[in-house]
Amino acid sequence: MRTALPVLPLRTRRRDEAGEPLVAETGADGVNGQSNGTGRVHRIARETGGVLLAAALAAVVAFFAGAPAWAAVIVFVLPVAGLLLRARPVAEVVAESPVVDILPPETPSIDLLDAVAAVPAALEAPIFLLAADGSVIFQNRAAERAFGTLPPGVHITARLRSPGILDMVRETMATGEPNQIEHSERTPSETVYLVRIAPLSLKSEASGPRYVLSFRDISELRRIDRMRSDFVANASHELRTPLASMRGFIETLQGPAREDTKARERFLGIMFDQVNRMSRLVDDLLSLSRLEVKSHIAPDRIVDLVPLIGGVRDSLLPLADDLGVEIRLEAPKGKVEVTGDPDELVQVFENLMENACKYGQDGKTVEVSIRAASGRPVEVAITDHGPGIPAEHVPRLTERFYRVNVEASRSKKGTGLGLAIVKHILTRHRARLVVRSKEGEGSTFTVRF
Repeated sequence: MRTALPVLPLRTRRRDEAGEPLVAETGADGVNGQSNGTGRVHRIARETGGVLLAAALAAVVAFFAGAPAWAAVIVFVLPVAGLLLRARPVAEVVAESPVVDILPPETPSIDLLDAVAAVPAALEAPIFLLAADGSVIFQNRAAERAFGTLPPGVHITARLRSPGILDMVRETMATGEPNQIEHSERTPSETVYLVRIAPLSLKSEASGPRYVLSFRDISELRRIDRMRSDFVANASHELRTPLASMRGFIETLQGPAREDTKARERFLGIMFDQVNRMSRLVDDLLSLSRLEVKSHIAPDRIVDLVPLIGGVRDSLLPLADDLGVEIRLEAPKGKVEVTGDPDELVQVFENLMENACKYGQDGKTVEVSIRAASGRPVEVAITDHGPGIPAEHVPRLTERFYRVNVEASRSKKGTGLGLAIVKHILTRHRARLVVRSKEGEGSTFTVRF
């Protein structure tokens, strides 16, 4: 036998003409023809629609701003999950109890523009939300930093005057199809953006169409592409010269100089030098490749710089004697320990001292000093008294194949990769290379740990 549910009273806060409260009794059928929970269910349905629309718009904006697809999905899923968790206990209350509160809900309305703006405001990519006439409705903080603040309602041409961008915006507004172009900003420094515009479907005739204009910074990608192409061009050029030279000598030895003993000895000596040059170049290229692979892994060994640099100085004494250069070492009596890889640090200081001997040969002296003052970083300075380096060349010294004087570098058997290797090693060691030079007075290369 089924047991009927008890009919419980439901109270409202209405008052009669005398100011006394009136109590409205209702049974299982509810009040004014509405079943129990209908008012709350309708209110939840309205809130659900607003939240779902806001979440969908936020996900769309995040996707067009260049965020990964999984990030856009999370932006949509999180509000929906929170909504389901919030709605679950309400549904259980409505199902289990016939007592329903029909008082007007005091829930704040959802501002869709604020909900949509919350996500792009936190993104690093500059983003504009445009109206159908090209006026700015919203810009995030990244757009303000990159292009300055635009008051709402101002046309986008007040800040962006690139013909390519404006033509793209007009085309998308006319056709409703997304577009993107590559755009470069020259000031304050060169920045390359991938600019994309796409329409937003808001399903609202009153608000009119809206468009998301986003800027994705690809400057680093373009810089890496240029470095890669420059590297290939320079490497092929460096190898082509000795190969062409060897080919010419081989053809000469096979032809006119076949029986010329003196020419054969001379040519074989030059060919031997060219082979050694190519071997050094290949070794340096392999060193760079190995360093790039492990550049993100910092070394963890403790190295005493005093015996390490002393050993490097001793190994270069024959070269210094041949060049007529004296290497003077100034080091503290105790230990000077840093965290690093001993083999790579030997390569760093060997390269810097060898360069000082070769290019500062006119000064006759190379000074190496180790400084380890309390509370200050450890520094190793290598100073020569040669001709110095012009100021415009100093910032580019660590670029691959960059030479201040091409002929002088090749005559001293340089590959143009030594300082690039030094930079990569010091980057891995979280150290810095500081270069100070003045023409006619020499140069100082300081490694600071």
